[in-house]
Amino acid sequence: MVITRFECRTLTNLAILLVVHVAVKREARRRCEGLLSSRAVVNWRRRSLLSISLWRQRDDIFGMGEVHRHIFAARLPHQLAIVTECGVYSYAGDWRAVMFGWDVHRPAPLDLPVKSEVSKRPRASRRST
Repeated sequence: MVITRFECRTLTNLAILLVVHVAVKREARRRCEGLLSSRAVVNWRRRSLLSISLWRQRDDIFGMGEVHRHIFAARLPHQLAIVTECGVYSYAGDWRAVMFGWDVHRPAPLDLPVKSEVSKRPRASRRST
């Protein structure tokens, strides 16, 4: 997951950024196979935008280098005096292992299960009362 925060000085700059975000998102969906989803979260009062993108694998993020609109858009914050911060967040493990230190080894949620593994899982039973 990649989260980029944009802090704009004016509402006009924020509106420009939103239009550019939509254009970049459209091209990225066509060119980057590993892009699962992308969203913009706007706080109009603070004149800020969070761009949140979810990727199948960390290396898939490099596909953004092929998105021409992203290359153009990456120059905008400097030109418009928009302050940016960005972070890449990776899978840290099963929630029980991360939160409670349990010894749990499960596949990551974005890893596709093998058919044989799915068929081995116990089915939930329904009881009639």
